[in-house]
Amino acid sequence: MRSQSFIKRLYVTALLTPLLFLSACASNPVTGKKELRLVGEGTEIKMGLQQYAPSRQSQGGDYVIEPELTRYVQSVGDKLAAVSDRKLPYEFQVINSSVPNAWALPGGKIAINRGLLTELNSEAELAAVLGHEIVHSAARHGAKSMERGMLMQVGMIAIQAKTYDNKYANLINAGTQVAAGLISTKHGRDAELESDYYGMQYMAEAGYDPNAAIDLQETFVRLSAESGRSNGGWLQGLFASHPPSATRVAKNRQTAAALGVNGDYGKETYKVKTANLMRTKPAYEKYDDAVKAYKNKDYRQAFNLADQALAIEPREGNFHALKGEIELKNNRPDAALPHIRNAINANPNYFMYHLQNGSALYDTRQFEQSYEAFGSSLKLLPTAMAHAAMGKIAEQSGRKDLALQHYQAASGSNSQAGQASALRMAQIELPSNPSKYILTKAQADNTGKVYLLIKNQAPFAVNRVQIISGIVDPRTGRAIKTTPVNVRQAIAAGQTIRVPINLGPVTTQAQLQAIQSKVQAAQIVQ
Repeated sequence: MRSQSFIKRLYVTALLTPLLFLSACASNPVTGKKELRLVGEGTEIKMGLQQYAPSRQSQGGDYVIEPELTRYVQSVGDKLAAVSDRKLPYEFQVINSSVPNAWALPGGKIAINRGLLTELNSEAELAAVLGHEIVHSAARHGAKSMERGMLMQVGMIAIQAKTYDNKYANLINAGTQVAAGLISTKHGRDAELESDYYGMQYMAEAGYDPNAAIDLQETFVRLSAESGRSNGGWLQGLFASHPPSATRVAKNRQTAAALGVNGDYGKETYKVKTANLMRTKPAYEKYDDAVKAYKNKDYRQAFNLADQALAIEPREGNFHALKGEIELKNNRPDAALPHIRNAINANPNYFMYHLQNGSALYDTRQFEQSYEAFGSSLKLLPTAMAHAAMGKIAEQSGRKDLALQHYQAASGSNSQAGQASALRMAQIELPSNPSKYILTKAQADNTGKVYLLIKNQAPFAVNRVQIISGIVDPRTGRAIKTTPVNVRQAIAAGQTIRVPINLGPVTTQAQLQAIQSKVQAAQIVQ
C-alpha cells in the first residue's frame, strides 16, 4: 500500500500548495520541453525496481528456456540505452507470452514478449521496438501518466493474471496494480510519435538502420487491418496499448529521410539468435490451441494438444502445468501432482505453478504442504486465491488470528476469492467485534426527537442487533443517561435503518454530539 498512500499524499499536497506547481516544473530529459513534475526520478526508479518482477509474473512469467535469448535482447537494449538521452538502470526481459507486445515501466524496466520476437525479421526491428520503449521510460511517459492520475484522483486499476483460468486472476497488491495500469495504458498519439522519433535517432546512433522502424510499422498496420477483418487477430488485446497507424508510418519515413543514414539490419544475426525460438513456435501454437480447447471444456483435446506441444519442446513448464490443471478439473489431484512438479522443475520462479501445487496438495489432504505451496506463490505474486486458501487452512488448524490476516489481505480483491474471504472474515469477527460492521449515528428531527441511524456494513444480513445508547458528559466521559436499543428486524447488507431512541429532546448540536452508542451484539440471519 506504500505506493498508493504516496500518490494520495502527493495529490493532497498539490491541492493545498499551489506553489508546488511552479516549483515542480522541469525540462523533459529527452525533448527538453518544460513540464510539470510531481514524480521525481528516485520515485520512478524505485517503482520500476519494485514492480518489474511482479509485473512480469502477471504477464506470463519470464521465458527461461533460453537464457541466451534474453542475454541477446539485453545486449541490443544496452546498445540503445548507451546513446539514450537519459541514463537509467535499464533492464530488458523476455516474457513467456504468445501475445505480441512490449512494455516499459518508469525507471527503464522493459519487457518484450516471446510472441513479438517471433514476428520480427531483423535485429534492427528488435532495436526499433526496444528503442521505442526506452523513450517511453526516458521521456517519462509512464511517470506523466501517474501524475495525471494524481491530479484527476483516478482510482487503482485492477488487472488479471494472464493465465488460462480466471481462478488465478485478480491481483491484490496495490503497487502491482499501479504498475499494471502503466503497462496496459494506451499511450497518446503524441507519446507514440515521440517514442518513434527519438527511438529512431537512438537506432541510428547505435549503428542500426532506422528504416527498420518503417518496416516494423508497415507490418503492424497491415496486421492491424487483417485483425479488424477477421474480428480477431494478434494485435488486439495488450498490444493495442501501442496502436499502429498510417500517420506513424509517414512520420517514420520523414525521420529516416532526415537522419540520412543506412546502418545495419542484422537479419542473419537475428535469424541465428532466434533459431530455436522459431523452431519451437509450433509448440506454442499447439499450446495456445490447447488453452482454447480447455476454455471450451474439451479437456481431452486440450490434453492431447499439450502432449503434442511437449513432444516439440519438453522443457516448457506451461505445457506440463496445463496437463496438471486438466487433471484437477477432472477431480484427479493425485494425477495432477506429477505434471505440476514437472512445471515447477522447469521454472520454479513462476507463481502459477505454486498456486496449482497448493490446490492439488489441498485436494489430496496434504494441508501443511499446501499452505507452504501457496506461500511460495505469494512470494512471487500476491493473489487473492493464495491468501484465501491459506486463511482456510489456518482456520482449519485452529489459528484464527492467522486466518483473519489472510482473509483481510484477500478481501482487497474484487475476485470471487476476495469476496468469499471478506464474507468469511465478517462471519468470524461479527460475534466478538460487532461494532466493526454495524455503524451507528445519532440524528434529530426538527422537533428534537432523537433517532439512531444503524448501518450494516457486513456482506450479509444481520438481526438481533443490541445497542446501548447514552448521553455522555464531555467533562467526565461518563454516561448521564442510557437506553437499550434492541433491533430484532433483519438489516440487509449495506442497508441503513432509523429507529427512535428515548434520549431527547435535543435542541443543540452539542447535545446531539453528546449522544454515543456502542454495538454489543448482532447475529447473522440464517
